[in-house]
Amino acid sequence: MPDALALVAAALLSLGGGGAGSDATVVSVGDGDSLRLLQGEALIAVRLACIDAPELRQRPHGQASRRVLRELAPVGSTVQVRRFSTDRYGRLVAELSHRGVNLNQRLVERGAAFVYWAYIRGCDRQTYARLETEARLRQLGVWDLPGGLERPWELRARSRR
Repeated sequence: MPDALALVAAALLSLGGGGAGSDATVVSVGDGDSLRLLQGEALIAVRLACIDAPELRQRPHGQASRRVLRELAPVGSTVQVRRFSTDRYGRLVAELSHRGVNLNQRLVERGAAFVYWAYIRGCDRQTYARLETEARLRQLGVWDLPGGLERPWELRARSRR
């Protein structure tokens, strides 16, 4: 296990710190806000920063969110990684871009994710707020229900009780 942790630490360091960007290849998409990337020989689990997509069990929104992320970052595509931190599960927390498009922001814009206000630090608050407001007013995705879908962080908290 220590070897695996050392490999993960080395991979995260290779992605740069302090917001530095680098390229990686999309290997798989887990749900609407997590995916796996390959950089060199390192396989890296990534949690998208500043957003929270519906859980897969929040049908049909969870599946729709994953579908949008797969469209934005197809398997095999190269993405640019802007590193923020590492979460408690050891995943890299980052903003990703593909072909000049910020994927985190695009997910919010399309109603495929909420802004995760508790973890917005380091992101462009004004842009995220504007994109979420526009998606809500247009009743896109998670906003197609009055008041919007139950927030994923609330669902997880309720599930832990």
